[in-house]
Amino acid sequence: MLGAERRHLVIEKIRMNKKVYVNELSELFNITEETVRRDLEKLESEGILKRTYGGAVAFQEISEDLPFVARFMQNPEAKKVIAQKAAALIKDGDKLVVDASSTSYLLLDKIKNKKNITLITNSIRIPYDFSDSEMQIISTGGELRHNSMALAGANAKKSLQNYHADTAILSCKALSIEKGIMESNEPESDLKSAMRHQSEKCVLLADSSKFGKVAFLKMLDFKDIDYLITDKDPGKNWQEFCIKADIELIF
Repeated sequence: MLGAERRHLVIEKIRMNKKVYVNELSELFNITEETVRRDLEKLESEGILKRTYGGAVAFQEISEDLPFVARFMQNPEAKKVIAQKAAALIKDGDKLVVDASSTSYLLLDKIKNKKNITLITNSIRIPYDFSDSEMQIISTGGELRHNSMALAGANAKKSLQNYHADTAILSCKALSIEKGIMESNEPESDLKSAMRHQSEKCVLLADSSKFGKVAFLKMLDFKDIDYLITDKDPGKNWQEFCIKADIELIF
């Protein structure tokens, strides 16, 4: 098993149990305890966990505000499925406003060869990683949030007011029929809301683990989105809800 795959499993275990033990991980992966400690040291450096004597514990915010590198490792197959489905909605010549989420990043890799795409984003990774693509990329600027590698704040929001996009491509931390579309922190929630309102329509990307969950604060109402794309059938109640809300549910 590759180290990245192993650390992904450690992340999943600590999300579920809030703690892990070196000796148990050593037995589980059939590796030395020293290798386990190196894995935990790397994950600690990425802000995912805190090492303790004999193991590690989750940071308080691990369920909602993981660093970008950790989010990229979560549910990777589901995110690839979502990205593929979302790519079918993007046409040559589209002007997009895209958030700094890991799923949006994967989507861009699917559409980078489309023609005359204009992209406005608050991600600091996207302009660098897609600098050799044909897409025109515009950064919002703003204050860097180190954990998510996203730009936010008043300057980013002011910059967005200069543009009008065809489609906003957004993610969220949780979806609740009762409480709406939710995020984990106010700066990014506020900017994503602004992104939506500078766009004709909105595509929300959300893997199945986010349905029926609640996060820190409400970002958008369901009336604000046009497409909800996920990796598998979220259930009859969500299907019926989306029909009533005039949302095209794609899974």
